[in-house]
Amino acid sequence: MIVSVSRRTDIPALYSDWFFNRLAEGYVLVQNPRNPNRFSKVLLKPHVIDCLIFWSKNPYPMIARLDELKEYKYYFQFTLTPYENDIEAKLPPVAKRIEIFKQLSDKIGPDKIVWRYDPIFINEKHSIEFHQEAFFQMASQLKDYTGKCIISFIDHYSHIKNIFNKFHISPMSEYEIRQIMKSLSQTVSGTHLKLETCAEDIDLSEFDILHGACIDKEMIEQIIGCPLVSKKDKNQRLMCNCIESIDIGTYDSCPHGCIYCYATTNSDKLYQNMRLHDKKSPKLLGYPHENDIITDKEMKLLRTNQKTLF
Repeated sequence: MIVSVSRRTDIPALYSDWFFNRLAEGYVLVQNPRNPNRFSKVLLKPHVIDCLIFWSKNPYPMIARLDELKEYKYYFQFTLTPYENDIEAKLPPVAKRIEIFKQLSDKIGPDKIVWRYDPIFINEKHSIEFHQEAFFQMASQLKDYTGKCIISFIDHYSHIKNIFNKFHISPMSEYEIRQIMKSLSQTVSGTHLKLETCAEDIDLSEFDILHGACIDKEMIEQIIGCPLVSKKDKNQRLMCNCIESIDIGTYDSCPHGCIYCYATTNSDKLYQNMRLHDKKSPKLLGYPHENDIITDKEMKLLRTNQKTLF
């Protein structure tokens, strides 16, 4: 079983105490996104987890406690973009997060941290030239601290249409995408930093940029030292190449304030949800209720050297 921590919220930055409590107790209750009264009980014991995938824009709160993960295999997806607080309202400055990235890499190794330059958008302030220069500056600092950078272009979700109009953000043309990606490819030429796209259908192979995967079968196999028997995650977008996983996060629970966020749909609901959080609860938000329907999640190891069902 691969556990995603989490596409739905920034658990390392915001809820790391809760997460470590869940590891200590050996399970978590995960809310069904389509039915708020249904929960899956997911075991978190080392013997049932092939790999943990952490997603974060600021994993600093976890760094001092990484020794508590010594029985687990894992890696980090670290989103680090050059935007300021008009776009990412409540994140530390970029320079500070670059130092956090380096600190994390020094702690766990560059093979276990992926840089996400994601999402890319353009407007009057953030032009093609802006991204060319910003990526060059960031890659110059990060190239020795990771082996892979995943890139994607902004998605225009209906719930943030008005915000995009306010910031004059429109869908990017193929020409604009190619102009940016050609430059980014030239920046990493001659380094060991590999560029991949996330859930994009455009062919950028002429720039040595391939379609990638965030929950990456090959990367996980290298980390755990064993082949996997896995399937493509049918719950993700068509162009997503991620393999199947279980996500333990909850939508509308991240207050970073990024204007492009797909996981925060209602700011009022967000702050109501955050008030429900208790780091001692088996649920991310609130405590189990008598009306909750809790079902044990089937646990299947994907490692070829052990296919036990739990």
